Amino acid sequence: MLKVSVAIFTYNQKDFIGQAIESAVNQVTDFDYEILVGDDFSTDGTREVILEYQKRYPDKVVPVFHPRNLGQNGFFNTVETLKLAKARYVAPMDGDDYWTDSSKLQVMADHLDQHPDQSACFHNALVTHDDGTPSYELNTADQALEVTIKDLVGDNEVWFIATSAVLFKGDLMYYPEWFRKSSSGDIPRYIILAKQGPIGYIPRLMSVYRKNRGGVSNKDHYRDARFLRNRIMMYEGINQETNYEYADLVKKNVSRYYRMLLDARQYSKSYFSKAALALRYLWMRKPTAVECRIIVREYIMPAWLMNIYSFFALLPHRLKQS
Repeated sequence: MLKVSVAIFTYNQKDFIGQAIESAVNQVTDFDYEILVGDDFSTDGTREVILEYQKRYPDKVVPVFHPRNLGQNGFFNTVETLKLAKARYVAPMDGDDYWTDSSKLQVMADHLDQHPDQSACFHNALVTHDDGTPSYELNTADQALEVTIKDLVGDNEVWFIATSAVLFKGDLMYYPEWFRKSSSGDIPRYIILAKQGPIGYIPRLMSVYRKNRGGVSNKDHYRDARFLRNRIMMYEGINQETNYEYADLVKKNVSRYYRMLLDARQYSKSYFSKAALALRYLWMRKPTAVECRIIVREYIMPAWLMNIYSFFALLPHRLKQS
């Protein structure tokens, strides 16, 4: 009987998917496991690579090919692939990540067997960058050996668990509406799991997490109103999911995204939209007096009014010079 379902999610990752599958195939375990490879209608040759591995490992590699791209930033590819998982435990992996320890699945499955109260477990991961930025370990030496939902909710975005570093109990996952609309999969997944039991930590480095995928800068997202509003929706959903127990923290977190919306590309020429967002930010965040003045000056006070104010403010100085 299968004990672990490996679920690899990919889209147009021809140069990486082979290494991801290889690292899963090379796992040494005393139990059977399957490798589901969900491809979101790639067009760059990724599917051909997956089929090559299926031919080499027909009893282990299971391609999950969709007739079209399912959208939502790969969310539905993830859900549809996970629906096919037959085992008790699920080990997810993005198609451009890979595992570096052949005993990873054994170590993690043993851990959950020994900690039945835990909903999932994770290990350390090496973060690498396509742009040459130095690599670093995601989790530090002081990482707690057990994580609760309280550790996953903060007034800033909390993320310290790499996708490729997790093993979770498959029957605990569910997808409320706010989760289904979210552009992030990891953060909501950990909230859902932590609601049903703590998440254990194994202090071993066993995978690589690649950032700056496809050459796209993560910073660009934070000037995109659609991305920012999706984040606001997600955290409002998390607030409801946690029965508003952490409402004050979530409110501060959400306010951060309203502050970023002020500089979103879509509002660069929209005074009234920015003014309304600025007022909402001030109401939610209640920032310092210094920041309040900056927000009012830059986003709420109309340019023509600022020009008049500047004129009269500088008038005594001009008169003295004359």
